[in-house]
Amino acid sequence: MSTTVTPGTGHEPGHAHDHGHADPTVPVTYGLLAEFETADEMSHATAKATAAGYTHMDAYSPYPVGEAADALNFPKSEMGPIMFIGGLTGACAGFTMQYWANTWGYSLNIGGRPYFSWPSFVPITFEMMVLTTALTGLFGFMALCGLPRYNHPLFNSTAFDRATRDRFFLCVEATDPKFDLAATRAFLNDLHPLSVEEVME
Repeated sequence: MSTTVTPGTGHEPGHAHDHGHADPTVPVTYGLLAEFETADEMSHATAKATAAGYTHMDAYSPYPVGEAADALNFPKSEMGPIMFIGGLTGACAGFTMQYWANTWGYSLNIGGRPYFSWPSFVPITFEMMVLTTALTGLFGFMALCGLPRYNHPLFNSTAFDRATRDRFFLCVEATDPKFDLAATRAFLNDLHPLSVEEVME
């Protein structure tokens, strides 16, 4: 699960997201990572964080947790329209290609069949639709997810290794306008996590 991250530019005291003028030799805080034992605890914490006004955060779990996604106010997936447009484009392109080839480019009289014999165009039209839908889905999904990405700051956390096995995490990112290292840490601790860890970029 992921949310849109807008780089912050604030200079307020206590904020750790001044990426524009940060000294490259000084570690920069990516966010605070709270670890939970169950999906219900993570979902409850996510809802509490959303109610508190945090917007730049993400939840991580070994399997999809619908309650957490709802708490993050996830919009409806954009993959449906993207794949529909890709499939429609491929079908139109396949049909048009056959129409041009048989009617204009290489108009051959085969057995007295009309040049525009559209029933014979259906298999190629269908195959082009399937092909472009699949490719559009693949590359559209990668683009929406920001892939390929070879590293992520959360990989710096040893506890985060269990996100694919038996632990649930909520990360409030330093780009959040409400983020304050001390105040956000105190807020997360009030949610009774197993641990709260500062993650560096």
